[in-house]
Amino acid sequence: MPFKELKFCYNWRSYQEQFLADFQSHIQDNHLHVIAPPGSGKTILGIELMRRVNKRALVLCPTLTIRNQWQDRLQTFFMNGCYFEAFSFDIANPSNVTFSTYQSLHSFYKKCASKEEYFNFFQENNIEVLILDECHHLKSEWWKCLYELKEKHQQTIVALTATPPYDSEALEVHKYFKLCGEIDDEIVVPDLVKEGDLCPHQDYVYFSEPEQKEIDFILDYRMKIASFFDAMSTNEAFINFVNEHRFLKETDKNLTAIYANPEYLSSLLIFLNHCGTKLSKNYFLLLGFKKAEKIEIPAFDLPWAQILLQNLLINDRKNLEAYESLLEKTEQEIRKIHAFENNTVDFVGTKTLYRSLANSISKLESIISILKSENATLKSDLRAVVLTDYIKKEFLDVPEAEIHSINRLGVIPIFYRLKGELPKNKIAVLSGSNVIIHKSLQNSLSENISFSTLKTDEEYIVLNAGNTSDKIVRTITQLFEEGKITILIGTKSLLGEGWDAPSINTLILASFVGSFVSSNQMRGRAIRTSKDNPDKTGNIWHLVCLDPTDSKGGKDIETLKRRFDSYVGISNDEKVYIESGIDRLNLPFEYNAFNLEEFNRNTLLQSGQRDQMKERWNNAIRLGSSLSREIKQYYPGDKPFQKEKEQKFKDVVKYSVVELTVSLSLFLPQFLLKNLNILLTKGILTFVYSLLTALGLTFGIKSYKAVKAYIQFGFLHKDILKISQALLASMCETGFINTPEKTIVLNSSVNPKGDVIVSIKGVSDFESGLFIKALEQILEPIQNPRYLIVKTNWFRKNFEIENYYSVPDIFGDKKKNCQLFEKHWQEKVGESRFYFTRHLKGRRLLLKARMFHISNTFKETTKKAVIWN
Repeated sequence: MPFKELKFCYNWRSYQEQFLADFQSHIQDNHLHVIAPPGSGKTILGIELMRRVNKRALVLCPTLTIRNQWQDRLQTFFMNGCYFEAFSFDIANPSNVTFSTYQSLHSFYKKCASKEEYFNFFQENNIEVLILDECHHLKSEWWKCLYELKEKHQQTIVALTATPPYDSEALEVHKYFKLCGEIDDEIVVPDLVKEGDLCPHQDYVYFSEPEQKEIDFILDYRMKIASFFDAMSTNEAFINFVNEHRFLKETDKNLTAIYANPEYLSSLLIFLNHCGTKLSKNYFLLLGFKKAEKIEIPAFDLPWAQILLQNLLINDRKNLEAYESLLEKTEQEIRKIHAFENNTVDFVGTKTLYRSLANSISKLESIISILKSENATLKSDLRAVVLTDYIKKEFLDVPEAEIHSINRLGVIPIFYRLKGELPKNKIAVLSGSNVIIHKSLQNSLSENISFSTLKTDEEYIVLNAGNTSDKIVRTITQLFEEGKITILIGTKSLLGEGWDAPSINTLILASFVGSFVSSNQMRGRAIRTSKDNPDKTGNIWHLVCLDPTDSKGGKDIETLKRRFDSYVGISNDEKVYIESGIDRLNLPFEYNAFNLEEFNRNTLLQSGQRDQMKERWNNAIRLGSSLSREIKQYYPGDKPFQKEKEQKFKDVVKYSVVELTVSLSLFLPQFLLKNLNILLTKGILTFVYSLLTALGLTFGIKSYKAVKAYIQFGFLHKDILKISQALLASMCETGFINTPEKTIVLNSSVNPKGDVIVSIKGVSDFESGLFIKALEQILEPIQNPRYLIVKTNWFRKNFEIENYYSVPDIFGDKKKNCQLFEKHWQEKVGESRFYFTRHLKGRRLLLKARMFHISNTFKETTKKAVIWN
């Protein structure tokens, strides 16, 4: 009984009690994987789980700071004034519980003479439980030594995280879940706000436009890309080279390579079509099209040019040695326009432009505007942290007169600009190599912390960190908590995991290039409650610099959307709700006519209404009881949904009704006179056939197109609900979902933007995650499924609106599972055909389906989310 002395000294929160009540059922498979956001008492729950398993344990953390917190929480919350001695910080000398880091374990693993020595060490020391804190930090080398240990000795794994690494590569995500197991439970943000462990909070987006110099850079970049694109399309040598490609000249000999990379062949054909080359129908027969079928070849644009050149210059270059001089010349031209980096062709400017926008100097003005507004609202209660990626200490000695000429975003530039706009004695810098505070605070420093006067402003002192960096961080944090400092500027590397200042009520993420794991941890600092301020609310500010050459706003807003996938919060609509993702902020559909100043003005006004924000949280929490998962199929149009819907309906009316009226009043009398002999000699039936044929040829084409467009546009949400029902029935019958089907609720709706939303309620978190993932695989653009669904019937064939869907992985691995899914699909969705894509016919259909979906492959078509209801 290694932990008989431990007992939690306080009362559990209701959500913690519920989680602990399910402990035994979760631990049966020797895994317990928990998502617990900042403020949920994750460390304390981890210690309680260790106590209940009651076996010698190794607790692994990403940093020494967090490692030390585990020991501190154990002594504070579980010993009631006594001291627990049976712990160690040294893996080589373990105790009942050993607190360490992932890096230390990996170092220990490498020091062992063999794997057997490594495995035997844990067996000899009876370490039977591995507790993985912030387990999203597991890197490849760390993962390996842990997974091998688990497989060899079947240790119990307890995995704790605030943010699973969903944005990592698929292989990394697979490894993560292989070690940690599927998610067993999740403590959710609304419960934490309801219980008072997280404060009411809201995310705000503040927009800026690039400076003229930055705009010139973007325009110059785009112009160079456009010039290259135009030149490529008229380059006879390059066109001839593409015409001679083995995929086109020796197609039959290269079928395997074509089927492995169909976008490559597509890009060759689309390019040649763009250049005016007449294409043989045989290529499209290879792609699964029929001879009589009308083929709409996509326009050759920058994304297609990117696919074409990525394959020619990198992926397939070894097979094109005869054309090396042409390829080398093409590569050099792309390098000159900065569209080739790290063996990647990039005509969109993903990295180049994002670096420019993410660190735009215009964000300095955004920070000033936000902090002026927050300072006016909160006054002495303001506790603001500004986080950025870089220090930019080269600006430390910039003279006062040249501050406005600073053209970089970073800790020091932000500090210099803010001290000229806000109370100087309340602003401080806290970063690894630079710590700056107002000289009025020097008496708060301990004697062994040395400092010097800031050269450019004698009102500030620069602290010499040296060997006292931890002490300095604690001192500055304490001054911030006391309100002697109200604005703290730093980097994410220092103010990251383990740094705790509960008083933060304003967080500005100035230039945050990191993954959503890191950004969620930063955000977690601002939404924790403070015992010294029970009425605390948190505002989290996200800065976006718009790309004036992109109607969708550019890479900065795209990155922000990904970051929001891990944030659960309230909407800013009149109808309040709680949901993950950026849609709840109701940002513009596009930014061509966006009034940036008005939007920012309204955002600042809304951010000052903190009491209303608290009330909105209370109202939203009352509307639900738990989080359920949903998936959104984004509206694919370029025009706003309502306008497009009205136009489609008007077209149907216009061509189907108005023209029919014209036909009856003008066309019918003429037709009757000219074809009276048919009526008299061949009978009424032949006459009617002739009439319908003539009507169709004369008036039917526009009506046909209008009806086809309306069918495609109007029935999507009904189809998706039927697909969801077929999927649910199949998952219940195969045992992927054990919850009784009659207790499960599926909902489908279309929001005002035209997005189709499907949610599932009444199942476990694991089951809902599995369901939403499978539905996402069905709805996303076709990739490479083992089985393909073609939804078709006589009506759809004649209107040329066959739809293609992937059979999700959970059914695609076994033929009998796929057949069961097909049975439910035919019942719920309608007449369809299933094809095995590893045979020739199925492979050709797969290529056709990918062509059909190709317009969606360059944009996000679906989004998973969770909603409180």
